Amino acid sequence: MVSNLINANPTVYEKKERRARTALADGDEYAVEHFDQLEIFDHLRDIKDPEHPYSLEELKVITEDAIEVDDERNYVRVTFTPTVEHCSMATVIGLCLRLKLMRSLPLRYKVDIRVAPGTHATEAAVNKQLNDKERVAAALENPNLVDMVDECLAPSYD
Repeated sequence: MVSNLINANPTVYEKKERRARTALADGDEYAVEHFDQLEIFDHLRDIKDPEHPYSLEELKVITEDAIEVDDERNYVRVTFTPTVEHCSMATVIGLCLRLKLMRSLPLRYKVDIRVAPGTHATEAAVNKQLNDKERVAAALENPNLVDMVDECLAPSYD
């Protein structure tokens, strides 16, 4: 059987134990005044990969160490690592990260989403796409793309 997946057999890692924290639900009042690296990671860790039945944490696409937070300057940078350097879903993954943070953080935060340096064949193009407001807005007008992103952001109950 021939697979259409770019990375048909990704390495799957064990999830880290969750720390106790104040819960933040999308759309709720912000229960947290200040955000740290782990708080942001907790929001992103369960996003599902668009091609596999695993979370971005399980595939090590997103790690706690790849998140920078400057709460005083209202700035968050998330650097993610695609599972392969020619991942066709890198922009979708980055869009999922951006949309999850847009829904979870107060509007005062500037969010920067980046592909880890040297981990993707079209790194500069993906970074430009993910951090251009007009390109992101245009992407979110595509109903098929929005459905894919929403599927990745849907909560899992495992």
